[in-house]
Amino acid sequence: MKNVYDDLIKMIDKDRVRVDEPLKKYTFTKTGGNADYLVLPITYDEVQFVIRYALENQVPYTILGNGSNLIVRDGGIRGIVINLTQLNKIEILGTEIKVQSGATIIETSQKALSERLTGLEFACGIPGTVGGAVYMNAGAYGGEVSDVIKSALVIDKKGNILNLTKEQMGLEYRNSDIAKKDYLVLEATFDLKAGNYDEMKAKMDELTFLRESKQPLELPSCGSVFKRPPGMFAGKLIQDSNLQGKTIGGAQVSTKHAGFIVNIGDATATDYLNLIKHVQETVKANFDVELETEVKIIGEEVSSK
Repeated sequence: MKNVYDDLIKMIDKDRVRVDEPLKKYTFTKTGGNADYLVLPITYDEVQFVIRYALENQVPYTILGNGSNLIVRDGGIRGIVINLTQLNKIEILGTEIKVQSGATIIETSQKALSERLTGLEFACGIPGTVGGAVYMNAGAYGGEVSDVIKSALVIDKKGNILNLTKEQMGLEYRNSDIAKKDYLVLEATFDLKAGNYDEMKAKMDELTFLRESKQPLELPSCGSVFKRPPGMFAGKLIQDSNLQGKTIGGAQVSTKHAGFIVNIGDATATDYLNLIKHVQETVKANFDVELETEVKIIGEEVSSK
């Protein structure tokens, strides 16, 4: 497949096209196999070029943000992985913020604070990118993306760029029509309001303290692993199943917050997946509750490479 590399570097600087690249360098869990090709575009034209090239040449492609809510299986990812973290500009337009998808939602909330624009305080501790946050309608502490988003620029599965209104995004709890149709988010515009800096800062400091005191941020993890079951908390069910501290390989159910699985040393993605399965089976046996994963799981098993 050397011609894929040769074709890609005709359009994209060769420093931003990498071959057989270890994806554990790009995931929060520090696990995952290699990508055949990793591309780091810096313009929307480059993104569009890569997608259309992949479609025309039947090369599979995968979108990667900052790898925060993600597990890449140990067999890695075939074809092209498009990493969007170089697309990270944040622009203020009155009370609106236009943000490229590779910027983090934390950076965006901090920029809103500095401009005294309220509405994104809830996002001050969400570790993902804006693209990922829009894709899954991310939320925390009573707020979510759907509360403040105005529009989004996306690329569809044919490589066409579309401008979607909020209503066209089909935003719901940790899901959206963008995810269902597997569109790629290029940028989002958030509609905020003028706010009081001191009140906003106090709120964000409080949420940051809550997050840091409750979540195991000192260790690699993929964030909250499971969706909240209706009327319950996944962490509480896991804790009541006496699973905190349960370890498989280098992956452990956090002793600080049972909803997190942390890498305590040289964990593999397979360790993570085996531990997730064990947690699901145990909670099902104890409480007859099916825990659904919130984390996205992609890539191939080692044996299929």
